Amino acid sequence: MPIALIFHDVVPAQEFDASGFAGAGAARYKFFEEEFRLYLAALDGVARRARPRAAESDSPTEPALPFLLTFDDGGRSAHSIVAGLLEERGWRGQFFISTDFLDTPAFLTREEVGELHRRGHVIGSHSCSHPPRMSDCTPEQLVLEWRQSCQILAEIIGEQITTASVPGGFYSRPVAAAAAQAGITVLFTSEPTAFPHVVDGCIVKGRYSIDRGVPIETMSAIAAGRFLPRWQQALAWQAKKAAKTLAGPLYADLRERWLRQSYEAHQPPGKDRPTSSEVRS
Repeated sequence: MPIALIFHDVVPAQEFDASGFAGAGAARYKFFEEEFRLYLAALDGVARRARPRAAESDSPTEPALPFLLTFDDGGRSAHSIVAGLLEERGWRGQFFISTDFLDTPAFLTREEVGELHRRGHVIGSHSCSHPPRMSDCTPEQLVLEWRQSCQILAEIIGEQITTASVPGGFYSRPVAAAAAQAGITVLFTSEPTAFPHVVDGCIVKGRYSIDRGVPIETMSAIAAGRFLPRWQQALAWQAKKAAKTLAGPLYADLRERWLRQSYEAHQPPGKDRPTSSEVRS
């Protein structure tokens, strides 16, 4: 079973806000283009080592890969940078899009979503509004978020939307049940696990997050399916989940301060800083 990796946006150097959500919280998940090229080169090495010699006859556009490349939010770099870099290697990505942000600055347009689909990339839902805590939504809100986003994307690409990813990592069983009700058959979470489960006929799959704090060597080991780095990320994820629950607002405040310092360290002099309300949790 392929290991699913989470990426977000890829931006020009020092331009964190050029694609996707703005602010320090979002910036942690964005790579500069030259950095991302290095990560793809490392993944190419993983793919070459994993592919049996007999598989050399695979279609160049659909090589056998031991990993899935997923991209959340629907930032404009999915079309302007990411898709082309994947296609250079004969790969395709899975792009999960929050539809309320279509046709707005730093996000994909409807035309670009359609083109990504025609080029062979998978288009999926990332909800409509990208709720701050999806697991806190009512059952009615959850169904609305999934159903409307899937309808909008289906109208764009001319096919039913059957895949989605949970925004913000706030997963719960009702989130999956609502996704199933909206016709989603595969739902990706942010929990680092390779073991899927099923909720009301919807397959729920975990993913391993690749952000700026994950070294290339660690990403490569995770993509290759090695146990230790996957276990370490899972352990850290569970610790973070517990801290969020126990510390509540204190955890959020400390995290915001740390992320803002990192964000400002990478910004050109004189660039406006985001307000606290703009920092993504």
